[in-house]
Amino acid sequence: MTTPTILITGGTGKFGRCFVEHFCHKGWRVIFTATSSERVKGLEAEMGQGASGLVCDHLQPESGALLVEELKCRQISVNHLVNNARSLAFLKVGEQGVTGREDFLSEYLMDVVVPYELSMALWQAQPQALETITNVSSQYGIVAANPRLYDNYHRQSAIQYGVAKAGLNHLTKELAVRLAPDGIRVNAVAYGGVEGRVDDNFKARYGELVPAGRMLNEAELAGPLDFLVSGQSSAMTGQVIQPDGGWTIW
Repeated sequence: MTTPTILITGGTGKFGRCFVEHFCHKGWRVIFTATSSERVKGLEAEMGQGASGLVCDHLQPESGALLVEELKCRQISVNHLVNNARSLAFLKVGEQGVTGREDFLSEYLMDVVVPYELSMALWQAQPQALETITNVSSQYGIVAANPRLYDNYHRQSAIQYGVAKAGLNHLTKELAVRLAPDGIRVNAVAYGGVEGRVDDNFKARYGELVPAGRMLNEAELAGPLDFLVSGQSSAMTGQVIQPDGGWTIW
């Protein structure tokens, strides 16, 4: 049996590290991207021989094509692509609660254009090998942010984030239709809020607004992705699944 190869962009971030670790433990060949050689070397050292990193600035023109060319040079054929890369730098909001054009466009570039370009580049280079594409989305691509969650809603909830994730969700559907003739399934995971960069007061407010009564934890991140890249989801394409503790059903 051939060992599957999975490419995870943004492999050293909060979500990416969970994904890399999970698939390394499954015995898959894991390729991940990061923005610096230091981050690549650090995660490779943690994961051992199961993971290999590539330095990639996804915001640069032709980054998708260049990454695919690097994979080709290394004789790496990708079976599963996970579009997970993101940047917190573009979530800035002005004093009046208005997002500037540059941050809006940069967030859209990272969340929609970059996944599109990389997906297309991989499909064109190796249509027979590629089996699934999974886009990492958010509950805020499904519903608008709830003002009651924030102390200062307009400043703390960046409108560009949800709008871009909504675009990513529709990109998922478009790609699913376009790549279906080659047997490539395209889905997205719209995660709920995850514990980490928030204080206890935020967690308490969040718990009051979601049926599950709590935020997600990191141990819950890899399961939905594992399902979508497995044969157990072979009938699913163009879907946005929502592991969010029920946030989007209220």
